[in-house]
Amino acid sequence: MKKNLFLTLFLCLFTVTALQAQNKRSSIPLKHGAHRIGKRTDAEMQRWREHGLGQFIHWGVYAIPGGTWEGKYYPGAAEWIRSWKEMPKDAYDNLYKQFNPTAFDAKKWAKQAKEMGANYMIFTTKHHDGFCLWPSAYTDYTIASSPYKKDIVKQVVDAYTNEGIDVHLYFSIIDWNYQGYRSSPPVTRQDSISYESFKQFTRNQLIELLTNYPTIKGLWFDGSWDKAWMNEAAWVDQLGNELRAMHPGLVIGSRFRADEFGKRHYDTNGDLIDDYDQTWERDLPNSIEDLNGSDWDCVMTVPENQWGYHSEWRGYVKTDYDLIEMMVKAVSMDGNFVINFGPDGKGNIRPEETELAQKIGEWMKVNKEAIYGTHHSNVKKQDWGYFTQKGNKLYLCVFNKPINNRLMIEIPKGGIDLLKACFLENNQEVEIKSAGRNKRNSSLYHVVLPDSYQVVRPFVIVVDTEQKGSDKDEYQQAKI
Repeated sequence: MKKNLFLTLFLCLFTVTALQAQNKRSSIPLKHGAHRIGKRTDAEMQRWREHGLGQFIHWGVYAIPGGTWEGKYYPGAAEWIRSWKEMPKDAYDNLYKQFNPTAFDAKKWAKQAKEMGANYMIFTTKHHDGFCLWPSAYTDYTIASSPYKKDIVKQVVDAYTNEGIDVHLYFSIIDWNYQGYRSSPPVTRQDSISYESFKQFTRNQLIELLTNYPTIKGLWFDGSWDKAWMNEAAWVDQLGNELRAMHPGLVIGSRFRADEFGKRHYDTNGDLIDDYDQTWERDLPNSIEDLNGSDWDCVMTVPENQWGYHSEWRGYVKTDYDLIEMMVKAVSMDGNFVINFGPDGKGNIRPEETELAQKIGEWMKVNKEAIYGTHHSNVKKQDWGYFTQKGNKLYLCVFNKPINNRLMIEIPKGGIDLLKACFLENNQEVEIKSAGRNKRNSSLYHVVLPDSYQVVRPFVIVVDTEQKGSDKDEYQQAKI
């Protein structure tokens, strides 16, 4: 008996020790990996975290060809057309001489974004072609050399800030125009000298942006996958610290730098580099477990993969229903959702995007309470839609109304009571009925929609809940 008891205790201890060893976090010493374990807790990051919906704008001289050249269709993303074999490089590099967006109106853009419900925006100061939409002192390849002349970045920053929309500036590390730029690590001495000049050029421009536009909230980097840049872990890390010291509270995502082993986004120990996970480009996680406990956002195109203006949208084009559902799904997993717009060469936001913005805005005016400042709920997801939560309010965001007009809620035992349910759009109360229990010992409820309720768009039911300290009524309690 004692021998069997000893053996049982030994096996239990061995199992626990093995599990602890299996789940132990890696701890390889890193100088340039994550500088913080876990999420930022400051007010600036919390503000970003609660945005819910954002707008991305890709704009530059690539909007002039609009994805075509001499009658030929470019199948890639329009802002990459300079890399196309059919696009003469000299011809592209002189397009800035035609860039005169007389229809550009930053205030109009900002008003449309506000009406759509965007709380922050990301704007391309320069893309991979290197053309700067601000009058940079470090290159002549800028808006100041174009027929338009005026500082576009300033107009965008001022207009959106005045609408109460936070501005983040996109900046490409890749710069096809700068002679010292290299995608591969320098090999020769001359390459090294040239790349050192590029590094200083990049640093100068970033400091210039923070100096010229002090109201911005963050920097959104692109093109940091080049091996030459990834090999500069120490220098880039120091630059990031310098930028943060200049601009306390600055938000920088995981695309800026790699650690000393070349790991981007998540370092060699598996910890998030910088402030939020930027791996969800044109993609959404399946569950919150996919997110490693990190802050994150999703940036999404309307057609399959067009960021800058393309005159022809081929393939599937997302509807307002698609984009609203993606936004709610993102928010239900503690993320932000950012919709991309690509104005044309004159500065017009295309009619299709304007219509989408209007329809999304109409939905947001009614249902924004379920989006802004809400977070993930531990209530089990149901096929009819998604849950979000804020305080003692549980939001049922319904995209697939059941035929029987009953919305299932499954709540594990203990924690809260469901007190009242009503439509968010008009505060009309609906009935909550017990639907028994299941084998997981969870309480089941139906939110019963009126038989007469007809719907053509997603809608939200808000449920008031109350925290309970005991289990005296197990059918009415849950932890969220």
